[in-house]
Amino acid sequence: MKFIIENGLLILIAFVSGALLVWPAILRRTSGALVTHLQATQLMNSKNALLVDIRTSDEFARGHITGSKNIPADQIAGRLSEISKQKNSGLILADAKGNKTAVVAALLKKEGFSEVVTLEGGVEGWKNAGLPLTK
Repeated sequence: MKFIIENGLLILIAFVSGALLVWPAILRRTSGALVTHLQATQLMNSKNALLVDIRTSDEFARGHITGSKNIPADQIAGRLSEISKQKNSGLILADAKGNKTAVVAALLKKEGFSEVVTLEGGVEGWKNAGLPLTK
């Protein structure tokens, strides 16, 4: 007990750092697997997966991936009927940088979408890879 009292701060730091190491794995479990731009292209071409861009309409208008459908994250629950045909053929979620898709992916999985993945790096990663955006 004396050790815990004297080293409480060190124990807290060790616990927090361990939690931060596990956090990405927890997010990946809820948001689905990450796919690279190459894997996303293959999914769209071979499995007819739909890329859903969850950025705002303004961000989408400034440049988006060809063939993507824009449904802002805050509207996804009310617009599920627009993507219901994709329940078994796959959805690829893209946001600005690939780090805000977890909540949307969890909602989609709860609604029965079995194949939900996240575009690694989001639209920025796509652009940085030298791939084209459409306006």
